[in-house]
Amino acid sequence: MAEINPKYFELDKEMRDRDLDESTPVSLLEDVKGKGRVWDDLCEQYGVDNPDPPWRITLEATCDMLAGGYWETFNVCKPKEERDSEEEQKHLDAVERRWEEDQLVNKYYDEVPFPERQLLALAHTLIRRGLFDEEELARRMEEIDRRLNSA
Repeated sequence: MAEINPKYFELDKEMRDRDLDESTPVSLLEDVKGKGRVWDDLCEQYGVDNPDPPWRITLEATCDMLAGGYWETFNVCKPKEERDSEEEQKHLDAVERRWEEDQLVNKYYDEVPFPERQLLALAHTLIRRGLFDEEELARRMEEIDRRLNSA
């Protein structure tokens, strides 16, 4: 049996001590979880051999950007003296995000396969932290659905 890294317990205590608000289910994400389709099913339906969904790299890049403090996407493109220092301070620490993702997966998304569960947990985190709200996410999802299905 594999040993549990003792640093995990330290991290878990540190994250719990931060007293992040207890999360509640997000109804839109619960609907997606219940009605959505996973990449493995879509691959089989459309005869795709690639085991990774085409959006996975975008998901990883989004997580990296959030960890780098890119809440305001173009802030990083400005000369340093013109950047909004308040925006530059905002970031979602990668370790904290991964810890929160683990907590959300254990609580809400454990039956969803990877990487779909990572996507749901990230959306949950961003809604929880007020980066966008459930209604905005629903509008954008509908917009994308219309574009994809209009062809």
